[in-house]
Amino acid sequence: MSAPGPAENGAQQLLVVIDPVARRTDGESVRIAKDVLSAGAAVKICLPEGPEEFARALARRGGRRPVVIGDDRALLRTVALLHRERELSSGALSLVPVGASVELARALGVPTGAVAAARAVLDGVVRRLDLLVDESDGVVLGDLHIPGVGGGGSGWSGSSGSGSGSSGSGSGSSGSSGSSGDGSDGGRQRNGHGNGAGSESGSGSGSGPGNRPGSGPGNGSGNGPGSAGGAHGAAAMWNTCRSLVRTLVRPPSGAYPAHTYRLRVEADGVLLSDLDEPVEGILVRSRGGRAEVVIRTRASAEPVRASALSVTVSGADFRYRADARVTGPVRTRTWTLRAGAWGLTLPTTYSVPGASGTR
Repeated sequence: MSAPGPAENGAQQLLVVIDPVARRTDGESVRIAKDVLSAGAAVKICLPEGPEEFARALARRGGRRPVVIGDDRALLRTVALLHRERELSSGALSLVPVGASVELARALGVPTGAVAAARAVLDGVVRRLDLLVDESDGVVLGDLHIPGVGGGGSGWSGSSGSGSGSSGSGSGSSGSSGSSGDGSDGGRQRNGHGNGAGSESGSGSGSGPGNRPGSGPGNGSGNGPGSAGGAHGAAAMWNTCRSLVRTLVRPPSGAYPAHTYRLRVEADGVLLSDLDEPVEGILVRSRGGRAEVVIRTRASAEPVRASALSVTVSGADFRYRADARVTGPVRTRTWTLRAGAWGLTLPTTYSVPGASGTR
């Protein structure tokens, strides 16, 4: 469904297509963008309820410049539709980012505020941007990743069976306050007496350099260093020692191997990486009319870099992330860079990476 906007002599002719997700997510920003656009141009507003109505609205735009109010997915859908109709080169596209996912729009140089983005639609300039296109007519506007997922990450919780905050005695609060010698208020029997750290019955053992008597019955005795002292001093000493131990035994960040893929990567027919060389990650992005390829391998600390017009990746089933979408698994995929393939209206002061020209 659609509703015509006010017409003004000599004004720009705009077709404003409002994505249904944007209307549900942030109706206020949608209203503000409509008001700004309507004040500066002759606007026809379309409110599609699904992908088919969205496509029909674009197909019937006539001589009006399309303006999409929506998130990154709405932008990707629009570019893909115009590419399939072979109409990307015939005009320019404008975007007012509204929604939860606007990272791609921001990276392309579109303002993310409703007012600023709408003003850029009216007063900005058209910049021709590069496009990555695969053999199935899929398009990539920003970065393409075949990600290497870390095998272990930081996964270490930082706690162990001994020396935890609630086990052991000799680091707690004052016995005169009616608390047990471990620092946790009553209810559980604590071990330990004298000036050492005992173990906690029923919940494992704890050790530490405590130096105060426990208040409950115990079945162990500690021999930690130090003499009886104030509760706060003992607690502070115990916390310091515990932090030191955790720091010393923490595994290094690179202790876990990264997940790897056995892939063959070619750039303009030149072999960059073969199946016998595990790949941790691949990045492909447009830079100045060419595709920049960055390959991280386990064999070298320095990534392999290349610049090409065509990139082919093949091997065992793999998934790739293009902009905001994950695709796959596939066995082979070729991306071809098309310089200046589409136009996007941007603020006059912004210089976007990968731009091939101006108005």
